[in-house]
Amino acid sequence: MNSLKWRIATCCALLLLVVQAGGLLMFGQLGRASALDDVRAELQTADRVLSRLLEQRASQLTQAARVLAADYGFREALTSRDNETIVSALGNHGQRIEASLMMLLGLDESVTAVYPDEAQGVAPQLHGLIENARNGGSGSGLVIIDGTLYQVVVVPVLAPLPVAYVVTAFIVDQPFVQDLKRVSGLDLSFLSRTDGGEWMLAASSLADTLQPGLLAAFRSHRGALPEMLPLDGTDYASRPKIIEAGTQQHITVVLQLSLDRALEPWQRLYDNWLQLSLAGMLFALVASALLGRSIASPVARLAQFARRVGKGEYGVPPVMDRRDEIGQLADAFSHMTEAISTREARISELAYRDTLTGLPNRAYFVERLTDGVRDAKVRAGALAVLTLDMDRFKMVNDALGHGLGDLLLVEVGKRLRDTLRDVRDQVARLGGDEFAVLLPGADAQKAYGVAMRIAEALDQPMSLEGQMVDVSASMGISSFPEHGDDVQALLRHADVAMYQAKRQNSGAAIYDPRHHERNVERLSLLTELRAAVEHDELVLYYQPKVALVPGRQHHVEALVRWIHPTRGFIPPFDFIPFAEQTGYIKAITLWVMNAAIRQCGLWLRAGIEVNVSVNISARDLLNPDLPTSFIGMLERHGCESRLITLEITESAVLDDPLRALANLQALRDTGCLLSIDDYGTGYSSLSYLKQMPVSEMKIDRSFVMNLVENPNDEIIVRSTIELAHNMGLKVTAEGVETEAVLERLRELGCDLAQGYLISKPIPVEALEKWFRESHWALTSVAKPGTCADNDEVVAQPEHADAL
Repeated sequence: MNSLKWRIATCCALLLLVVQAGGLLMFGQLGRASALDDVRAELQTADRVLSRLLEQRASQLTQAARVLAADYGFREALTSRDNETIVSALGNHGQRIEASLMMLLGLDESVTAVYPDEAQGVAPQLHGLIENARNGGSGSGLVIIDGTLYQVVVVPVLAPLPVAYVVTAFIVDQPFVQDLKRVSGLDLSFLSRTDGGEWMLAASSLADTLQPGLLAAFRSHRGALPEMLPLDGTDYASRPKIIEAGTQQHITVVLQLSLDRALEPWQRLYDNWLQLSLAGMLFALVASALLGRSIASPVARLAQFARRVGKGEYGVPPVMDRRDEIGQLADAFSHMTEAISTREARISELAYRDTLTGLPNRAYFVERLTDGVRDAKVRAGALAVLTLDMDRFKMVNDALGHGLGDLLLVEVGKRLRDTLRDVRDQVARLGGDEFAVLLPGADAQKAYGVAMRIAEALDQPMSLEGQMVDVSASMGISSFPEHGDDVQALLRHADVAMYQAKRQNSGAAIYDPRHHERNVERLSLLTELRAAVEHDELVLYYQPKVALVPGRQHHVEALVRWIHPTRGFIPPFDFIPFAEQTGYIKAITLWVMNAAIRQCGLWLRAGIEVNVSVNISARDLLNPDLPTSFIGMLERHGCESRLITLEITESAVLDDPLRALANLQALRDTGCLLSIDDYGTGYSSLSYLKQMPVSEMKIDRSFVMNLVENPNDEIIVRSTIELAHNMGLKVTAEGVETEAVLERLRELGCDLAQGYLISKPIPVEALEKWFRESHWALTSVAKPGTCADNDEVVAQPEHADAL
């Protein structure tokens, strides 16, 4: 079957086989359906014939019985009650007509005489026939007498009125049904039963081996039969005909015809067609093989030539002197070999070469690194891998275009080659702005020295088409065998070190397993952080703020804390920046907002007014659903919006000013307060500040902590307070840790102060105690009837630096 010519032959033969098999199947189905129709018609005809046969036989028997009833001597014996003569007459007449049973019944249906004399007491079973004879001159039918089925005729003895009844009975036996079969052409079976008894087979023309199966099927179907009845492996079309269905006896005759006999003419046609089909298939197989050979032979020669080409043996393809598709294939082979031989040299060059820089590519570098690792293992030597990624390369592409970006990569590749001193060192471009250097025989420290030379070479400005460009790179180093003993591990660990150098802005870094473990730990942290939000492992701590001018509200900033069930306390700077990078900060913000608003509502219902500030990240501020979610939380927890302050940074607005300002206005419309957090550390753009619907400005701790010692910090704080007050904003100062700083802020007119001098972040129970007992709380909140301004309080998902 691996030969094309035999596949063609087989396909043709299978196609012909499917067609022939379909035809044979259809022919068989049609033949069977036609035979079944013929059988049904024949059974219906036989049903009518049987009725006529039984009627004719009953008529003949009736005539024979009337001969006896009309005999003068018989009537004289009846009149004279000569019983001996009566019995003799019954016997003689019964023998002449071959009757099985002869009886004389009185008008009261009692048995007067019977032949043979062992049959007694059967008159009740003949009551119906006697009634017919009394009313119609004769009565005939099938009757069960002493468990035996008879065809019975009853005629009256007239003198001139009926004086007795002559009964003539003929047993329904094998000769009886065989006579009926010869006339009808079908098998017949008489079955009978009396009330309360089982069906019995009286007589049947079926073979003796088939009769038990018929009787069992008739009994199981309670006197009914399926149209097709299997008997000893042969299907018989069956038609039950009820002869008698009285109250005391039931008689049915089953007409049957073997389906094999009905299908016999069709089977002969089927066999002839099958023989023709086999002959046709054999002829088609031979013809297909010859056709396949004419196609497969030239294809085989072309295949041999293709195998030689695969081995690199380019020669003249075999000549095909034909103009069909095979000839066209041979011509195509000729052109193909010429093209392959030309391109193969080009492919060999490109497979391991970067077309832009002319440096080896990743595939070549991996092969050389594989060879280097193998040699190092054999010789117990050393080997180092250095990966390099350009810093700010995307900025060069975006600002100067991809053309100058390509020129930059070419120049970088040239400087890398010029930097390497050992002829065994190999530099390659892995892709994009990533390069790699293979340093056989070098350890990590020697590779670090090479990295410093590369950094020095790249620090020199580049002139690209008259445009001066300054670039730098981040490099990672891994060495064999310290950092891995296979190619993938060395490259992966060099990349880990490279990204560590990029994060630290250190230029180059040697792989440190602790950095890798830290990255793996950070990956698992996101899953655990999701679980922490879902299982309420996060808690809020509150850092109080005091109003330098007493008011009627307490002020707190709520800071999120993570109490891990196994790791314990996780500092905010370990998970907040990570959450911001992954985008999960949105879920944390919603959790903190909900928890803070819930607590604020509890305080309000307890009669304590506490203003709670919630920090909103840049991602949250651009979320169009944030105002709706915020309103839902206020309604759900029964909190007044005036007691919530939402803190934002200026940089959050700069990402998308239109959307951010629209969201800020929607939040301000709810009645909450807005605050600018860490003012002075960002862009501090007055153009955006005047557009933002804020009511508070927070001065960053970096300007507050050294306020007294550093005059420049005091200038910044004073100008910020004056600017805020002129714009109608309140001012909060963070990082207050000394009495001197607090007093100076009061002199400068600051509204609120927050820091470790006042209180560190504490849980809600400790905060409520602080409200009651701390002198800071008692002096910052006025008693009823005194000053009561509408200051704000802060609850927020803290930044990484908020402890």
